[in-house]
Amino acid sequence: MLMERILSRGNLLTALKRVEQNKGSHGIDGMSVKDLRRHLYENWDSLREELRTGTYQPAPVRRVEIPKPNGGVRMLGIPTVTDRFIQQAIAQVLTPIFDPTFSENSYGFRPNRRAHDAVRKAKEYIKEGYRWVVDIDLEKFFDKVNHDQLMGILAKRIEDRILLKLIRKYLQSGVMINGVVQITEEGTPQGGPLSPLLSNILLDQLDKELEARGHQFVRYADDCNIYVKSWKAGQRVMKSVSTFLEQHLKLKVNREKSAVDRPWKRKFLGFSFTFHKDPKVRIAKESMERLKRKIREITSRSKPYPMEVRVERLNQYLTGWCGYFALADTPSKFKEIDEWIRRRLRMCEWKQWKKPKTRVRKLIGLGIPEYKAYEWGNTRKKYWRIAHSPILHKTLDNSYWSQRGLKSLYNRYEFLRQS
Repeated sequence: MLMERILSRGNLLTALKRVEQNKGSHGIDGMSVKDLRRHLYENWDSLREELRTGTYQPAPVRRVEIPKPNGGVRMLGIPTVTDRFIQQAIAQVLTPIFDPTFSENSYGFRPNRRAHDAVRKAKEYIKEGYRWVVDIDLEKFFDKVNHDQLMGILAKRIEDRILLKLIRKYLQSGVMINGVVQITEEGTPQGGPLSPLLSNILLDQLDKELEARGHQFVRYADDCNIYVKSWKAGQRVMKSVSTFLEQHLKLKVNREKSAVDRPWKRKFLGFSFTFHKDPKVRIAKESMERLKRKIREITSRSKPYPMEVRVERLNQYLTGWCGYFALADTPSKFKEIDEWIRRRLRMCEWKQWKKPKTRVRKLIGLGIPEYKAYEWGNTRKKYWRIAHSPILHKTLDNSYWSQRGLKSLYNRYEFLRQS
């Protein structure tokens, strides 16, 4: 029985460690991850009995709205830490059963696969001459999954009725909004460890259909790109695949966001491509805009952060950002961002010096002759313009910011590309 494997000591300890490592926010009961181990120690006997007999009832998820970069919100459902622990234990047992049967073209939330692999595969297709993309956007996918459809697929591979009953309970556990529980009749609880696996199990039906039709495609979770050789073929594929999704999988295609277009005019997992025969991976325009919004927020003149705090926050954010976007074949972009960040910081530093006499003193201290320091210290030029002036370029140069602890994005990019 799968339930016995899920409740085995080794599997549960692994699940507990994984939930503790992932940390994350609390559910509707307010219990934090750091309290989970003690809670399980005190209540495990009764909890295990409920799971074994099929009487366990998951708590409703806590609804959280995450703003989207292009407007609107993404609805997340945060399960309690106890339910995250149980879902993790289930996912660890089901993944080895289902994952080996998934398509080679599926990359999202799978062991030893990541977004970079999906982008590289897309680049291969474009290089091979598939220079049109059918970009299908599923409307609120995690909220629209048909429960009966998903449970029917699971029942073909899972014979343990108690486990199937528990999974259905998780799908229907409901959402708590303003203290009121609302029953969920469709969708998966996005935010829990089980949700990515369940979405892959459902969308594997799409993968198998596309493979049967001989299509070149890449799928990362609900983000599916099909590569074809002509616009006409793209239109035909868009129509037939949309029909399959809506009639067979009971999912809704977002017609406004879906399109047949050139790959270099669309974004995929934060990246795009150049139009060359041997295309280069580049950072999508929307990803650059999101980066700049974040940098503007950290380097805002109106926020009186000490420079050390600004530099530390920039380093933290840019390290993770560069770790992901170093896949791009466009080193010049990383140089441009570095230069723009330093100009923003020069602007902040100039404002922090405030009074003309302070500016004069600081400039003299940085090796500027007195007459030049007086001239520039009393300038009426605006902050952004002075930040681009030769005098601040000379004094607050690369080495100055390096000494203040700022890490170069370009240097990190070069390091990651070589390693």
